[in-house]
Amino acid sequence: MNFIEVTIYSPEELNDILTAELGQIGYDTFMETEEGLNAYITEDIFSEEDLKVVLEKYSVENSLTYAIQEIEKKNWNEEWEKNFEPLLIANICSVRASFHPKPDHVAYDIVINPKMSFGTGHHETTSLMIENQLEVDHAGKRVLDMGCGTGILAILAYKLGASEVVAVDIEDWTVENARENAELNNCQVDVRLGDVGVVGQEQPFDIVLANINRNVLLADMQEYSKLLKAGGTLIMSGFYTEDLDAINNQALLYNITYNINRVKNNWTSVILKKNT
Repeated sequence: MNFIEVTIYSPEELNDILTAELGQIGYDTFMETEEGLNAYITEDIFSEEDLKVVLEKYSVENSLTYAIQEIEKKNWNEEWEKNFEPLLIANICSVRASFHPKPDHVAYDIVINPKMSFGTGHHETTSLMIENQLEVDHAGKRVLDMGCGTGILAILAYKLGASEVVAVDIEDWTVENARENAELNNCQVDVRLGDVGVVGQEQPFDIVLANINRNVLLADMQEYSKLLKAGGTLIMSGFYTEDLDAINNQALLYNITYNINRVKNNWTSVILKKNT
């Protein structure tokens, strides 16, 4: 299936907001440019009217314009190599591409060749998820990563000592990429194509990771609760600080309570616990 590339000519300060808004209507890959933002969506669900509705919210003062082109599915490594800088998170976890040298003196080294999948650690939500994961004991635990993207969080879970890691995504090319990255890191990750339903009959997990977006998190909260053991940990991101009350209130409906959250540039990642 081909993709639609939307080039949005926007000021830098709007990129995160537009990423969040477009993510809620099906766009799943984004690349910041000197002109603004490139956003990608499969052609079967693309709607120019939906795009206009989002952009019109922010066009009064910023005069946003855009261009559309159809592109073939392709390997995006070359594009990422131009822009992907290695990261160091919490001073102990490195995230790099295979063409970067391995850093010294880090506890966890993650190699990611992202192709067209989300999750290199550069976006605030991913780095916040990693910081929260580093605070949670994974040793011997069963871990589920919903909306796994590149597989970066699932890979870290394995490196943190998880006994079993299941990763799920709705896109076939993302599943392929996550499997490749897991193999690249010598990690045993069971990567599956589908939504929360593909793990609905599993034994409960000790930890559930979900870095998606506000609407999906709210809609799937009940399923996350079903998938968690009593006393289990739910780590989520993909929403803004102003959405935290809505997330926590929804969690409370399903016996999950707030623990802590981290914030970066108004993006939030929260750690919650299922009550015993």
